[in-house]
Amino acid sequence: MSDASTLGTVLRERRERTRPEEVGVVGHGRRRTGGLRREELAELAGVSTDHLKRMEQGRRHPSPGVLNALARALRMSRAEYEHLCTLAGYAPVEGQVPRQLSNSARRLVDRIESTPVCVLDATWTALGWNRAWEALACGAPSLHPREGNIAWRVFVGQDHRVTRSPDDNARFRRLLVAELRAASTRYPADEGLASLTADLRRASAEFAELWASTPTAGLHDSRMLLPHEDLGQIALDCDTIHIPDGDLRAVVFTADPGSADGS
Repeated sequence: MSDASTLGTVLRERRERTRPEEVGVVGHGRRRTGGLRREELAELAGVSTDHLKRMEQGRRHPSPGVLNALARALRMSRAEYEHLCTLAGYAPVEGQVPRQLSNSARRLVDRIESTPVCVLDATWTALGWNRAWEALACGAPSLHPREGNIAWRVFVGQDHRVTRSPDDNARFRRLLVAELRAASTRYPADEGLASLTADLRRASAEFAELWASTPTAGLHDSRMLLPHEDLGQIALDCDTIHIPDGDLRAVVFTADPGSADGS
């Protein structure tokens, strides 16, 4: 059996042995087995269910960050985590947020020219974006050390250019808090992340309230209005895509084909 197959088997067997209440998951509905469902572990670790399925089947090799997130979600001991790393061929990751663009993310930014794209790390801090993103004046400002972080801009800083419906706005804010909570679980030793969430709780009563309510939310799409110096208000769809390699997120803006906003 290959190391990839062995790694997948170890992950699957550990998931099936882990009771939901051991990792803070509230059970919903009847279960055929007592262990975690695949989608529950995927949400805890911040990966897609399909990505986890492929890993368990030995058809996808996890990145160091994903492997670390899975080990933490499953509450593995240090020895168990090191065994996973050995099977995957990695050195253990000491709980730090990856803050570099992966090769796949860099190719995404470099090759897409006409569609605005920005890549964020697990804290929702911008790492890279293309010229189309800059053309919409969406590039991360540098006037404040926090202004490159989307959560800070939404809850504390200057996010007034973007207009969303009340429902989309509420969903997006819950998503940001849920994402930062999940990142804090995956990277408990990251001082930058701990400082960010502490500052957000102090600076924003809304963030502090949402943080205390422990929201859960998956990545989603939304509709938004953004001012343009030539076209006025333009309507854009905003999609957020998880990139497992490096635990990154890609935010992509698109307009309806053939519309003036898409020109």
